[in-house]
Amino acid sequence: MTLYAIGDIHGQIGMLDEVLAKIDADGGDTGPGGADEVIFLGDLVDRGPAARQVLERLIAGRAEGRRWTVIRGNHDTMFLRFLRNGELHDPAIKSGNGWTHHLLGGCATLESYGIATGIDRAPEDLFAEAQEKVPAEHRAFLESLPLWQQRPGLLFVHAGIRPGIALEEQAEQDLIWIREDFYAEDGPHPWLVVHGHTIVPAPTHFGNRIDIDTGAGANPAPRYLSCVAFEGTQAFVLSDRGRQPLLPSPATA
Repeated sequence: MTLYAIGDIHGQIGMLDEVLAKIDADGGDTGPGGADEVIFLGDLVDRGPAARQVLERLIAGRAEGRRWTVIRGNHDTMFLRFLRNGELHDPAIKSGNGWTHHLLGGCATLESYGIATGIDRAPEDLFAEAQEKVPAEHRAFLESLPLWQQRPGLLFVHAGIRPGIALEEQAEQDLIWIREDFYAEDGPHPWLVVHGHTIVPAPTHFGNRIDIDTGAGANPAPRYLSCVAFEGTQAFVLSDRGRQPLLPSPATA
């Protein structure tokens, strides 16, 4: 069975369509009864213009019986918390900026639902309008998403894990936000960890982890969406020229 991992989408429906086409060209069979699986690493929303369309595409694909597994990222969690109670702030954001700040991109997500944003809109007004315009199905979908998925030899998670902590005891905030403590660990984990969350110029194999967030929501470049195919723990980047082996970089080998 081939496993395909897709990095942070950030509301880029065109890029998502392109990556799904690459999976089809690779021979991936993720339809009902298919032999292969696609795992989306979270950050489905924010910054890009088509968050609603991305969620609709994923919801529809799963309803069709496609073998699509979706993990919740920090941006999906911020959107979900806003839908729950209007919460805008997360302690992991050291700048103190709220979810609707342009750097975080929550306004782009709201605008994809036809909600006008701007400095004249009070957060409570945005919250009230979101209750009317964001379909309950979309909130239920976000609520249902797991924080990690384990497959033989592989762990798929949005941000990473805290080294030395059992998987079942990992804190949600670490799974969706962690960076430095996870990246500093150069020894082996129980699995090869596949994640997004931090932009790299190209999918990068660090020996004990693979980062595949290549900036679909970034401005300026890099700005594209990546997909990596796994045969066991062997990794291959899907490119316009077909599969390219993804090996540990010399600095980590």
